[in-house]
Amino acid sequence: MTIPLVDLAAQQAEVNDEIRLGLDEVFARTAFVGGPAVGRFETAYAEFCEVQHCIGVANGTDAVELALRAAGVSRGGEVILPANTFIATAEAVSRIGAEPVLVDIDPTYQLINPEAVAAAVTAKTQAIVPVHLFGQMAPVEKLVAIAEAAGVPIVEDAAQSQGATRFGRPSGSLGLLAGTSFYPGKNLGAAGDAGAVTTNDPALARQVRLLGAHGSERKYVHEVIGMNSRLDTVQAVVLEAKLRRLAGWNERRRAAAARYGELLADVEGVQTPATAEGNVDVWHLYVVRVAERDRVLSELNAAGIGAGIHYPTPLHLTEAYAGLEQKVGAFPESEKAADEILSLPLFPHITEAQQERVARVLSGVVAG
Repeated sequence: MTIPLVDLAAQQAEVNDEIRLGLDEVFARTAFVGGPAVGRFETAYAEFCEVQHCIGVANGTDAVELALRAAGVSRGGEVILPANTFIATAEAVSRIGAEPVLVDIDPTYQLINPEAVAAAVTAKTQAIVPVHLFGQMAPVEKLVAIAEAAGVPIVEDAAQSQGATRFGRPSGSLGLLAGTSFYPGKNLGAAGDAGAVTTNDPALARQVRLLGAHGSERKYVHEVIGMNSRLDTVQAVVLEAKLRRLAGWNERRRAAAARYGELLADVEGVQTPATAEGNVDVWHLYVVRVAERDRVLSELNAAGIGAGIHYPTPLHLTEAYAGLEQKVGAFPESEKAADEILSLPLFPHITEAQQERVARVLSGVVAG
């Protein structure tokens, strides 16, 4: 039995007929850019996140960049973010011409450490970006006082947390703005690249939409220098169909995560993930920690278990960000996690038999 890390085929089978009908409408109307499905999805996703505005964009990286630009981040500024995120979070900052300022994480949940954030604030700080990692939300409420004292906004990176809540508030609603990704493997995934920005501020929503449409609301009238980043109508059709099922799919993920917790509870050498107080986790990934992680991963993959690593290298140790001049030891918790973390197969349609096999093989591999 080969078990994938993510089974997109099973998910697609559930929504295929509905998507086909939506695509027929798009092609019949030739509504390829900004068609009705885009507006419907934006309205539905704003309601899902309990915010006033959602602006669909081309991908998650653009979403974070546009949110930061609208929030006032500019060339020469600094943006604080965790060292253990996907590189796109930092790329969004760098593409503006600002500098990513990395901070370490807490050792238990691997979320941004508020104390480290407070220590990193300078006169150049223009924003703080908490990353909601692996399906649960960062402690945004602990960052509010820091951000207010510095006079800077909080911009959420919500790419891995569609449907998660913290003390009852949804991902994408806690910051001044939030950027999210609908990359196919996300909890809410498109059939290609797609993303969105959410906010309660109408002026910022307009600014994001303006920036993502060549700085123009009216054809050939350009108010600012923008970019081309719009949600494709075909992707909106896919997202609209999947959004209707997202709450149920997230419940299945929670059930699967609980089952892993039971199966692995007594497996020596496997540290299972914890959920922080106040968080309702949507388990984008199920990330355990093991010694000899690379050996364990190799043997799992050889046995047909599609495990992976998210992420193997903290940002400061990537070649791309060597210019930050942060060496090994700069962010010890992020570095330790990168050496130990292992993502196990988890998706809404995973079966008990599949999970039992994953746990059985992992137990044997860890035992050596």
